[in-house]
Amino acid sequence: MIIDDQGRALLTQRRDNGHWEAPGGVLERDEDIITGLLREVREETGLDVEPVTLTGIYKNMTRGIVALVFRCKVIGGHLTETDETRSFRWVASDEVRTLASEAFAVRVLDALRNDPTPAIRHHDGTHLL
Repeated sequence: MIIDDQGRALLTQRRDNGHWEAPGGVLERDEDIITGLLREVREETGLDVEPVTLTGIYKNMTRGIVALVFRCKVIGGHLTETDETRSFRWVASDEVRTLASEAFAVRVLDALRNDPTPAIRHHDGTHLL
């Protein structure tokens, strides 16, 4: 989750389904977590980031996928559309639920909280369980 100086989160609009989500993806088998985070963000946004803190752990119970979400700050690069993303939007917490499904909106809201304890949540791909 990339947060700017105004406390807004960056959402990307996916090319494949039009959904608004935070940048992210799947780690390569031999890749450590931070290296994968940096690679995925760069591939999807053109930005270089620095992870600040882990804000949440989310399990999609339907697909068996666990996602780790980190609050990050931009340290370089420029927003660039890619094969995976067609648009970008900086959003405040009150805008998130209108753009993203519940399962993805909660990740943004958790990252925007100033709580040092990461959230642990479960969902079905769309809704929290």
